[in-house]
Amino acid sequence: MEEIREVEAAAVPLEETEAWKNAKWYVVHTYSGHENKVKANIEKLVESQGMQDLVLSVVVPTEDRIEIKDGQRKIKTRKIFPGYVIVKMTVTNESWYLVRNTQGVTGFVGHGSDPIPLTDEEVRRMGIEKIHIDLNIEVGDSVKVINGPFESFMGVVEEVNYDKQTIKVRISMFGRDTPVELEFDQVDKL
Repeated sequence: MEEIREVEAAAVPLEETEAWKNAKWYVVHTYSGHENKVKANIEKLVESQGMQDLVLSVVVPTEDRIEIKDGQRKIKTRKIFPGYVIVKMTVTNESWYLVRNTQGVTGFVGHGSDPIPLTDEEVRRMGIEKIHIDLNIEVGDSVKVINGPFESFMGVVEEVNYDKQTIKVRISMFGRDTPVELEFDQVDKL
């Protein structure tokens, strides 16, 4: 999945500002096929209204697929959630009104005028934003897998990659030690 986000050059990266940390991701329902137009319209309105501190990012989640047709490889970009746009914003009456009344928007996902923000887990799984997890773990530590296909297995850490936020764990399955790569949020340190 790729995230297309235009960020103006600033002394502090947008992701580290207080506004970015306090804002949440919301799902906006649009007419199918109008996602990119809605994204552009929201960004124009935010710019003209000077609401960059409330509506921080607008994303149409896409992924690149390789299609082989007549022996030629072509990269096709497709929308992961047709009919939806994801918006990082702080909800106020003004920001809600701006997004809700943008041409092509049919509403927020949620109850009427009360949009429901995505959870950190949903944001992470959708790949919209990388959630940084601080895990104090070293090679040789014992861990318990708390979610995923290896849930409730225990193992020993063999390798830690802080940049990718992954660890290699050796777990015992069916009487054999098996190396497994897991993400930081899939394990608890014992």
